[in-house]
Amino acid sequence: MAVQNGRDLLVKLDVTGDGSFETFAGLRATRLSFNAETVEVTSLDSAGWRELLGGAGIRSAAISGSGVFRDAATDERARQVFFAGEMPQAQVIIPDFGVIEGPFQITAIEYAGSHNGEATYEVSLASGGALSFVPL
Repeated sequence: MAVQNGRDLLVKLDVTGDGSFETFAGLRATRLSFNAETVEVTSLDSAGWRELLGGAGIRSAAISGSGVFRDAATDERARQVFFAGEMPQAQVIIPDFGVIEGPFQITAIEYAGSHNGEATYEVSLASGGALSFVPL
């Protein structure tokens, strides 16, 4: 498999509620993480080793990104989603791998700027339901 270009890892938000996804404007860095809680079932019969119950934990995903604030439609939509507590569909496109899609809540938006630099932002999203995966 060839090395992948980091800029091809895209985070998209359904901006209209009808499945019209747009890439977050100005993102420079993106990250997707998957997590699974464990359910421990260790007992006296476990021979001193921890035992886990397969498939029993809660799975979740988190998306984060940072970039240059562009004052684009996606920036406005992200602000609306955050303050309204909405949970729109989001997509993450992983190059030559697949597309992850499902409901995500924006859990944090941070804006920053310095006297002699550009205005930047950081955004964090947490999964709020079942996710789908479609291979590319």
